[in-house]
Amino acid sequence: MTIISLFQKVVVADKIKNAPDSSYQIGVVIGSFIPFVILIGIAYFMYMRAKKRDENGY
Repeated sequence: MTIISLFQKVVVADKIKNAPDSSYQIGVVIGSFIPFVILIGIAYFMYMRAKKRDENGY
């Protein structure tokens, strides 16, 4: 069930169009970017860890 929810398409434009006020719009925009920021953070962590391992000769 959780895997299916990851692939559901969320239409941000419709949510913003039907938003009750501007704070809801800001929350929708921030919420849509959070998964990408987390993925970038994980990728950076993995890159730095591999770089340190390569420098130490392991």
